[in-house]
Amino acid sequence: MPTQTHLPTKQELVDIRREFHAFPEPGWREYWTTIRIVEELERLGVDQIHVGAEALDPDKRLGVPDEQELSAWYERAAARTDRTDILEQLAGGHTGAVAVVERGDGPTVGLRVDIDALPITESSDGDHKPAAEGFRSENEGYMHACGHDAHITLGLGALQAVIESDFNGTFKVFFQPSEELLGGGKAMAGGSHIDDVDYLIGAHVGLDHPTGTVVGGVDEALAFARFDVAFTGESAHAGLAPNQGRNAVHALVDATSNIYGIPRHREGATRVNVGELRSDNAANVVASEATATIEVRGESNELMEYMRDSVHRHVDAAAAAHDCEADISLIGEAIREDSDEELVDLVDETASAVDAVSSVRRRDQLGASEDATFLMRAVKENGGKAAYVGIGGGNPSGHHTPTFDVDEDCLLIGVTVLSDTVLDLLS
Repeated sequence: MPTQTHLPTKQELVDIRREFHAFPEPGWREYWTTIRIVEELERLGVDQIHVGAEALDPDKRLGVPDEQELSAWYERAAARTDRTDILEQLAGGHTGAVAVVERGDGPTVGLRVDIDALPITESSDGDHKPAAEGFRSENEGYMHACGHDAHITLGLGALQAVIESDFNGTFKVFFQPSEELLGGGKAMAGGSHIDDVDYLIGAHVGLDHPTGTVVGGVDEALAFARFDVAFTGESAHAGLAPNQGRNAVHALVDATSNIYGIPRHREGATRVNVGELRSDNAANVVASEATATIEVRGESNELMEYMRDSVHRHVDAAAAAHDCEADISLIGEAIREDSDEELVDLVDETASAVDAVSSVRRRDQLGASEDATFLMRAVKENGGKAAYVGIGGGNPSGHHTPTFDVDEDCLLIGVTVLSDTVLDLLS
């Protein structure tokens, strides 16, 4: 068990969580969020702080918005901070940070938390606590609707508890951008900071578990791929010369219909969905362009690949049938990677010793997708161990909804369980 743990107070954790909740930023646009994290890391006195391109592999980022979108959020952050020294390092959507604390020889333990928000308009209803108590989103149209504000708080709180305790080895916290786009995990796993990690812990609050419940290993994340699809044809007068056009909308509609008809696989669950269908052509013009975003999921990496290959085949076939061209761009990706038994055992033992923990489950199914799995895979490939831990959060409504919130009692429980687990590994 840990030799000494200095926990932050519940009020300290609540205050920092509410500050992040009030200014949510979406994937690759977490400029102010990263700056505030760095300011907290400086206050805590961590040994190394790596931000932006130094925190991950920039070439492996997926789903990075266009320059106009990035610039708008950059300027919004600039108006809120005087830390231009940090902001300039984040230009171009190079958000995120890695904190390192070193105490001599010993193992290296990593904690991964995600930091981005969702494009959801937060409820202003008086029954919604952030609205009632004055920390509702100030970025209208965006909110922390999946608890990533709490995850940042868990990362900072665990750092504070560990840094003020006795241990041997190295502790790293990965503040990962762009999880909601499933675009940041692969980039952070591609960076150099993961190479020496012996044990990695990821964490998520809520997941329909009440406050006081801890899950040692949240497994069976659905492998996932999301891509933009663009059909290009040739416009023509829809009345005078439809035969001279090459109809991109017709190609997209054909592809969509056939994609939903992909046979399900005997070896496990699969998912497919087509969204954001768009064509700006007038009704009397044969469409020259049509676009959509498609995502596929699978119970295993192989099943996801089966769905992805099938989608590619139907897109290509529809393009050929209508004499169009099709372009497919990968914009998000996640794999399945389950928790190691050794770490599940340790979290189980550690959580059972925390007074505020009322229930410990060894394992549960995630049922959605999560790109912390790329970091878990990287650690395992280097001979290490990894686990994805659930911290019950008593959510009043489901994840990704306008009234999502977390029971703030879960913050101190989460920091206690995570920091005690980290210190056990470093003892």
